Amino acid sequence: MTTTLVPSFPAPTGPSPPGGVPEPTAASPSPARWIRPALVALLLGTAAAYLWDLSVSGYANTFYAAAVQAGSKSWKAFFFGSLDTSNFITVDKTPGALWVMDLSARLFGFNTWSLLVPQALEGVAAVGILYATLKRWFGPKAGLLGGLVLATTPVAALMFRFDNPDAFLVLLLVAGAYALTRAIEGARTRWMVATGALLGFAFLAKELQAFTVVPAFAAAHLLAAPGALRRRIAQLGVGLASLLVAAGWWVVMVALWPTGSRPYIDGSPDNNIFNLIFEYNGFSRLSGSSGPGGGFSGPAGLFRLFDDLMGGQALWLLPAALVALAAGLLWTRRAPRTDRTRAALVLWGGWLVVTGAVFSFSSGIIHPYYTVALAPAIAALVGIGATLAWRQRALLSTRVLASATLLATAGWSFALLDRTPAYQPWLRFVVLAAGLSGAAGILAVGRLRRVELAVLGGVSLAACLGGPLAYGATTIVTAHSGGTPSAGPAVASATGPGGLAGGPGLGRGGAGPAGGPPGLGRRGAIGRRPPALGGSGAFPGGPPSGSSLRAGRAGRLAGGPSSGGGLGTPGGRGGSVSSALVKALGTGSDHYEWVVAMFGSQQAATIELATGGLPVMAIGGFNGQGANISLATFESYVAAGKIHYFIASGSQQGPQRANSDAAIASWVEAHYRSTTVGGITLYDLTSPR
Repeated sequence: MTTTLVPSFPAPTGPSPPGGVPEPTAASPSPARWIRPALVALLLGTAAAYLWDLSVSGYANTFYAAAVQAGSKSWKAFFFGSLDTSNFITVDKTPGALWVMDLSARLFGFNTWSLLVPQALEGVAAVGILYATLKRWFGPKAGLLGGLVLATTPVAALMFRFDNPDAFLVLLLVAGAYALTRAIEGARTRWMVATGALLGFAFLAKELQAFTVVPAFAAAHLLAAPGALRRRIAQLGVGLASLLVAAGWWVVMVALWPTGSRPYIDGSPDNNIFNLIFEYNGFSRLSGSSGPGGGFSGPAGLFRLFDDLMGGQALWLLPAALVALAAGLLWTRRAPRTDRTRAALVLWGGWLVVTGAVFSFSSGIIHPYYTVALAPAIAALVGIGATLAWRQRALLSTRVLASATLLATAGWSFALLDRTPAYQPWLRFVVLAAGLSGAAGILAVGRLRRVELAVLGGVSLAACLGGPLAYGATTIVTAHSGGTPSAGPAVASATGPGGLAGGPGLGRGGAGPAGGPPGLGRRGAIGRRPPALGGSGAFPGGPPSGSSLRAGRAGRLAGGPSSGGGLGTPGGRGGSVSSALVKALGTGSDHYEWVVAMFGSQQAATIELATGGLPVMAIGGFNGQGANISLATFESYVAAGKIHYFIASGSQQGPQRANSDAAIASWVEAHYRSTTVGGITLYDLTSPR
């Protein structure tokens, strides 16, 4: 047995063995016998899991669902990502992720399945591409393990069955990593163009979050691609140009489009696409200038990813991934510049560290489900680390490190499962026992026979994946809705919109920070069916500040009982709409640009979905930072006969927005007749007092 404690892995510069880590001869059957069936089983199993009872969540996030419905009916709404077919206002994101769902709805008709099946298939594709990426340099076993880890990550099971932009974002980032891997192999410029284009389209899915991987991608290529430094820098420049074109063409078109013939840009008080990108969805998320995010994901800091809100989403194997990263960089410290093992560690490790740091230290709103963007990097590092450890299993130091890592992973899983003591209480002890057994077996791996090695592999997988598999299964069979969904069971000690635990009717939702919107996440009051219209207000903060309205009018503005309540809640949670209201809004709808005007995109989305896509004017947008129209502007719409009805339900954040809403509501109430339909007060803007 060799006495070397720190192996050095030579890297190929041409067609030599991938990764520079030659596979030692082992008494195992040729992988060709079972690799392909295993891959097919992995992909089919992932598809079955992600497609299982997919309609359980209905339209999931009704905010995006309504935009998809609009995009399936209007090409202009498709292009801009408008909430309504008459193109009053967009959603508060760039529309790249909506386009896939829009096309599906156009082909198959708009329904739950056409909305969510593309998301599930994007998850299957991400698993397959991750397998292909890892296989190129580390072999099919690494690819299978990495794909399995990604597929079983609880938050992946959530977001690939949901209509938020994160599913498409993750798929494009993984595809970008594959393209970069091909670019590094032969310093191929065309693959750098593909890498930039994929990252650019990822930007159109979720804006600046897509760029958190760019430092890692650039460092990996600059470090390890063959050729002179000048050539590598030039190729990076080509990739950057491709990224800017792919990300910027839509932005430039929107910026140059005459404002009078396009929808308002939600998330931008001044109707400016650059404000949406760089402030609302950009630097304010880092600084917290648009509002604190601690209530959604815990206090910012080094250990945020490990807290009760974030830990169980995607971070089960984070300690193992970090160990693999550190050990791999140590093992390859003397390797040639073009070493592929180190390049892969820089790529996936940089992705994990930079994106994780952004999520950890941002003072603005960071939702727990954002951690799905970390899942591919964690999965890749686990696959790479396990492969490197196996290839160096003759070294005692490697076996000790692998054994300790498995034991730490099982201990971390025990701690995560212990946060939900009533949830499968036996599972955490099984996971811990499997970890102890696997750790002992790894130390003795050199004396184990083929069957014993197979048992050891199964026990080790149970220790690592038992917790996430259970959380993922629970996620799949549970209905989710709203803008703050969360994977797995409710965590007893978690607080805030993303993870407030409670009795029946709360789950992972509940009231947000003082004065803020409630966040309905997993389960919540909805179960399998959305709640009926009516009930308490859309915002708990009471009537808008500065309002001079009498109590009844203030109740309507706050979505209180006097008006029949709020039509959905912030965060995209929908409600049910009475058949009487649907009939009233549909009567003569062809004669109006908008069948009804109201405050807030969430409430508007609820009505649009219930009426089959009739256009609703959502004044103030998602949270009052878009379509800030004045009373005079609203009066001009009414005078032109463009709006049939008005519903004074919901309010917006901020005194300026609230005052404007109050002025519009007061003017409507003073000048137009009202009637109550299905518990909702409707003002007929064609019937003056």
